[in-house]
Amino acid sequence: MNAVAMLVFVGCLCGPAWPQNAAGGEELARGRFLVASRGLGDPNFAEAVVLLLDYAEDGSATGLIVNRRTDLPLSRVFRDLKDASQRTDTAYIGGPVELNSVLALIKSATKPEHARQIVGDIYLISSKELLQKTLESRTGPEAFHVYLGYAGWEAGQLEHEIDLGAWRVLPASAAEVFHSDPESVWPRLIRRTETQVARVGHWLRSH
Repeated sequence: MNAVAMLVFVGCLCGPAWPQNAAGGEELARGRFLVASRGLGDPNFAEAVVLLLDYAEDGSATGLIVNRRTDLPLSRVFRDLKDASQRTDTAYIGGPVELNSVLALIKSATKPEHARQIVGDIYLISSKELLQKTLESRTGPEAFHVYLGYAGWEAGQLEHEIDLGAWRVLPASAAEVFHSDPESVWPRLIRRTETQVARVGHWLRSH
């Protein structure tokens, strides 16, 4: 299969952010992390950290799992691209939806043309042209990650899961998205959310 041909534009990624109260003290919005709770049993999301790409007015949402690296090098993902032929850095599983689709995140001090800002210096690549241009520029894995598939929630589904305690919500950061050791990201963030919850509980008890 021509790997570039399987790059698809995910049309649902353009909805407006709509804040709601969420576990962890942060509002649900584009640019937030969803950190799976220790008790989340769904194998698709166990120990996952999801970067929200959008959270729409109706409560539907899309995101990318940022800490699930595969063994598949980009040279194999993009077999027909000369600029990817020497890429040994590997793709990530972005989520269980449309695993034949490709999206990418890039860290950049300035907005790349046709890219979409998610938060801070993190931008979403969802076009074949920009993906090819980024590969040609030889941007390394410290600032460029490719994702197979994405995560999606229907209206109200994510809020319900949060009410059940499945997710904690934190501000996202490029340092965690592009961390050189993605397996360390979830343990660190879940400990952070648990510390925050403990502090809030202590404050409530003391007042």
